Amino acid sequence: MSQLPIDDVLPDLLARLQTHSQLILKAPPGAGKSTRLPLVLLQQAALEGRIVLLEPRRLAARNIARYLASQLGEKVGETIGLRVRGETRVSTRTRLEIVTEGVMTRMLQQDPELEGVSLLIFDEFHERSIHADTSLALALEVQEALRDDLRILVMSATLDEEALSELLPEAAYVESLGRCYPVSFRYKTLSEQTHWLEPASREVISLLGQEPGAMLVFLPGAGEIRRMAELLADKVGEEVIVAPLYGQLSGGVQQQAITPAPSGQRKVVLATNIAETSLTIEGIRLVVDCGYERIAKWDPKTGISRLDVVRIARSSAEQRAGRAGRLEPGVCLRLYSEEQLSRQPAVPQPEILRADLTSLAMELAQWGCLDARDLRWLDTPPSVTLQLSRQLLLMLGALDERGQLTDKGRQIQQFGAEPRHAAILAAGQAFGGGAIATAAMMVALLEEPPRGQASPDLHFQLSLLEDGRLAKGKQYLQRAGQHLAKMNASEQPLRLDSRWLAPLLAAGYPDRIALSRGLDGRYQLANGQGAMLMPDEPMAGESMLVVADIVKTRQGDSRIFSALAADLDTLREALPDMFCEREWLDWDDGKGRLVAEKQLCCGKLILARAAMAEPDPGKASEALLNAIARKGLGVLPWNEATENLLVRVRCAAEWLPELGLPEMDEDSLLMNLNEWLLPYMQGVKTLKAIDKIDLLAALEARLGWHNKQALDAALPTHYQVPTGSRYAIRYQLGQHPVLAVKLQEMFGEQASPMIANGKVAVVLELLSPAQRPLQITRDLAAFWAGSYREVQKEMKGRYPKHPWPDDPATHAPTRKTKKYM
Repeated sequence: MSQLPIDDVLPDLLARLQTHSQLILKAPPGAGKSTRLPLVLLQQAALEGRIVLLEPRRLAARNIARYLASQLGEKVGETIGLRVRGETRVSTRTRLEIVTEGVMTRMLQQDPELEGVSLLIFDEFHERSIHADTSLALALEVQEALRDDLRILVMSATLDEEALSELLPEAAYVESLGRCYPVSFRYKTLSEQTHWLEPASREVISLLGQEPGAMLVFLPGAGEIRRMAELLADKVGEEVIVAPLYGQLSGGVQQQAITPAPSGQRKVVLATNIAETSLTIEGIRLVVDCGYERIAKWDPKTGISRLDVVRIARSSAEQRAGRAGRLEPGVCLRLYSEEQLSRQPAVPQPEILRADLTSLAMELAQWGCLDARDLRWLDTPPSVTLQLSRQLLLMLGALDERGQLTDKGRQIQQFGAEPRHAAILAAGQAFGGGAIATAAMMVALLEEPPRGQASPDLHFQLSLLEDGRLAKGKQYLQRAGQHLAKMNASEQPLRLDSRWLAPLLAAGYPDRIALSRGLDGRYQLANGQGAMLMPDEPMAGESMLVVADIVKTRQGDSRIFSALAADLDTLREALPDMFCEREWLDWDDGKGRLVAEKQLCCGKLILARAAMAEPDPGKASEALLNAIARKGLGVLPWNEATENLLVRVRCAAEWLPELGLPEMDEDSLLMNLNEWLLPYMQGVKTLKAIDKIDLLAALEARLGWHNKQALDAALPTHYQVPTGSRYAIRYQLGQHPVLAVKLQEMFGEQASPMIANGKVAVVLELLSPAQRPLQITRDLAAFWAGSYREVQKEMKGRYPKHPWPDDPATHAPTRKTKKYM
């Protein structure tokens, strides 16, 4: 084998593996950390047990497994094994397993002691997938509590060494400098308009004409790749092969993109960020980087993800450019400016901070971890997102009120699928008959929704699959067969029973049962959110839907991409627990009195209602509480003290999450009115009487005495300046706190005040003797040493009776004029 950069550090790494249980390896793409290191560890590391290597992407996992096996003259499944979703190729001979897609997490859950495993390797850890973060958190607990002989190796091309070293303080650190040929950079700024692909295609064609070699073009997603392929199709010659590369393509098509072009031809690979790391695409010496990527951001308020096209991080730009210098000197054309690059974030936002955490909440419950903070994370999962995920799991019947797995939850975990999908499989098993195969086919399709489908009707898509007319149909049916096996129904033929379609989907998506709002294609979901189909869709006239795939749009209702028509009676018969009858009390503003009705509900949907007799006046507070929830917190008697308390608590949640204060955002307060406001509504029987509520006492009671003391100590309402005066600190969300004080009263202070246990600097609004702002600064020492001279020069003439010393940092503070000092 030819020399690779990783070879230079292998002796050091092998030596440290014998003396350290944790290692961090930083090595750039092409160094050989994924292709050379695993084989060397197999042959020279003297490890008794198996090695498990986690790859964040299936395509990379398959290629690495295939390559390593070929180096040993074997097939995958012998010494080198592979475990990805829907595919397991291991044997008794397997000593190195390449895994992905949460497989390592499942291995840890099923056998926390990892019997027979000596080393866990986390490759491309900088991608910060939820699976990698979760597996590492669990593995660290296993290492600490059960297996002090277990070794953990974290590898990455670009990582935050400081943060990772804090997480793994005992880890040895090894760095391979790699080998990269020089890359020349060119910059071309495109307009910020939506139609940037056309000018981008012209730049691609221009670079092809100027430079030889294969080209890799980075684009945000599959839609842009298809459009770019269309734009290039008529403009490049037959000698140029345009090859797409993104996750939803079949393995064969992906393989075509990463193999060398035939002799006499050139290749242009159009790829998402799947090509940033892990994959080696042969022959690339030209890179065109659009500077964008598409990511899913989960909105906790709506329970729906929004797909955003965002600027890539500087580390990603570095990765992309490095692809041009792997084999020879190359060229990287960036379709943005150097100045824009400098303003992009240093590293991408970790998935765990922006994604739906329902699967993570399920994993933590199975692990027996009620509080995520009990584990060690690079970034602790947001508590609000986890709480909402647990509420969904409660709705699915997977968790009980204490947050622990139910019998159904344990059944769901055995299916090895996402919780929503596993709930569909569990429902299919419970319904029996034709529902079993229908559930298996449905989940296979939902796991990887077919791209390019014009119809959002999931029934239509499943019919295409059943008839053998759906692209990648064999793969879907193979996956459905695996689900059947887990439901102990391998002998069942894969046939749809359309009677069960809507109940099955509702079993996994109870929060997305949708009721028509009587407008063209507009619906309300059971979670309270609005959703829409295009008005010309045949399904847009259905009175009820169950929605599977939905994406939050920038404005208005979310867009439905996949759904099924539903019938209320069928759903109630199959899933009676999803519906409830309740008596609803409210305050009628127009009539000025209580009203009551009996309602049939599904989540926040009111499916039927009937007026009731005159309600009990003793329940007035309950009715008013419902009115407050409907109208919002603005109807409550806010004043300066209550608003100040609320803002300080919300600032503390941002600056000092470790305090663990109760959530005081608007949604949390409205959701929990019964707990904190109702006890303070005794005697309040009309909307006008709401003004009598002691709102400050109610909020302080929700906060609790000990939390109130901690808040006052960390984020005080006032600050005492050197003269002894106490001035109010102004707090605003998303901004530094502000203290307005006369400049002379800050003489003698060496630095700006700090609050939040020393984490946050107070902005000083330094005032003249006439109380007018002279300077606003967060760095008092820099002000004294710098712009104070200009202020001193002007103020001496305007206010000669007040002191303006040459050395304000050591002068005595004062509220007085010179005469009275």
